[in-house]
Amino acid sequence: MSNLIKKLFGTLIQKPWEKEQAAIDSLHGGKTFNISAQKSAVIIIFGIATVLFSLVFTGYLYTLPPEQDTRYLLKPNLLWINTIILFFVTYFFGKINKDLEKKKTSNIKRNLIFVGALSYLFLFGQAIFWFQLMKSGNYVSTNNYFSSFYFFTALHGLHLLGGLFFWGKVSSRVLKLNDDKILNEENNISALSLYWTYLLIVWIVFFLMIYLFNDSFIAWCKSLIS
Repeated sequence: MSNLIKKLFGTLIQKPWEKEQAAIDSLHGGKTFNISAQKSAVIIIFGIATVLFSLVFTGYLYTLPPEQDTRYLLKPNLLWINTIILFFVTYFFGKINKDLEKKKTSNIKRNLIFVGALSYLFLFGQAIFWFQLMKSGNYVSTNNYFSSFYFFTALHGLHLLGGLFFWGKVSSRVLKLNDDKILNEENNISALSLYWTYLLIVWIVFFLMIYLFNDSFIAWCKSLIS
């Protein structure tokens, strides 16, 4: 009788989820969610930034008047070049991530320098484009459309500057390390790569909105084939 009671009581107090959890954890090196603290911080930043950018996108669409002439933005210009630059930044981050996965560290330092140089080039190109806009008479106060445009590009640039700050801290450490020690910075580098990918996605969304959500786009396309 006592054995039966012990068996029943033992069954009641069993925690099968702990065994299942242990089995799951064993497949992930002891962690169910194998996400570094750095990546977790970046994901939190994503949430905050997404809210801000969503507000800007909404304001952009809401304030875009049907008669607004935006053909100046539709011409091949620095916006196109800057978009290509951001693609190259993510391309080099992709190469870095592949090298980290393969434990090949010989080219990581060089590619990190390329990432920083291209990012600064993007900001420089954006500043020049602002100057071109103002030179053509399109200022922040011109109308709501250009106010939204300047605000978004400024907000995106500030996020990029923040990324460059942490890029500088990580790169300064990596450049001082021997190749066999660079893997110690894998979590930091992966978090930077994730952050830049997010900035590229946000930029592409805004880039497409500029070219799709205005009446001048159709007129510009017709002018190309006429």
